[in-house]
Amino acid sequence: MAHAYIGFGSNIDDRLYYITQALRLLLEPDSVSLIQISSLYETEPVGYEEQDWFLNGVIAVETRLLAHQLLILLKAIEGLVGRRDRTRWAPREVDLDLLIYDQCCINTPDLTVPHPEMHQRNFVLVPFAEIAPDVRHPILGQNIRTLLSNLNDQKTVKLIAPPLKIDARI
Repeated sequence: MAHAYIGFGSNIDDRLYYITQALRLLLEPDSVSLIQISSLYETEPVGYEEQDWFLNGVIAVETRLLAHQLLILLKAIEGLVGRRDRTRWAPREVDLDLLIYDQCCINTPDLTVPHPEMHQRNFVLVPFAEIAPDVRHPILGQNIRTLLSNLNDQKTVKLIAPPLKIDARI
């Protein structure tokens, strides 16, 4: 079994609905088990800033899926929940990003693990540090707590709700 960390977010319509549906679908198959889920954070958009703020968080899972299989599952769930293709950094119904998969380093055209921008983003590191502060970045060698303490990202990340109670039954 592999341990993976997945960032989630939404900034369109009922953000909580989209996130809840996506996480329920992720946990339906026997191949993915929830270990821990962070609190929910409202976060300032990055890149294209003229859009609504996001709800973000991070979950830790255990899975029998290989990294590429997990990515395929995440993208399928985004589609099932209603995500539409838009330009980069555009508003989105739901976003599921594979942040870390065990201590693997993967760089293929469709998958880069660890996520190439995670160490530069408050909206990822704050919830990640809440649930797994001692996990080491496979390339940088620093733990999540250290990456967060050294981060110079000034974007707002505010705690707004405790961790969701996710039941795989919809």
